[in-house]
Amino acid sequence: MAEIEPAGPVPSEPGDPELDVREIPPPQRHGLIFSTFAAMRPGQAFILVNDHDPKPLYYQFRFEREGQFTWEYQEQGPTTWRVRIGKLR
Repeated sequence: MAEIEPAGPVPSEPGDPELDVREIPPPQRHGLIFSTFAAMRPGQAFILVNDHDPKPLYYQFRFEREGQFTWEYQEQGPTTWRVRIGKLR
């Protein structure tokens, strides 16, 4: 089930870059993901690749970036999760 912020989705682009955090130590993952998001312009997106459901990250985005992002699951396990995270503003 895809969850998208109410402001609407960022259009999907075939060239959305992937950020694969599976080999990154867990304590460093959220910082890297948020710095990647901060560097994007509105309308851009990236594909997060993770080894577990990043639902806690979604809640952190909702708390810290409410109304600024989209969140679309593209693959949901069992070993790999892909989420397209877009920047609205």
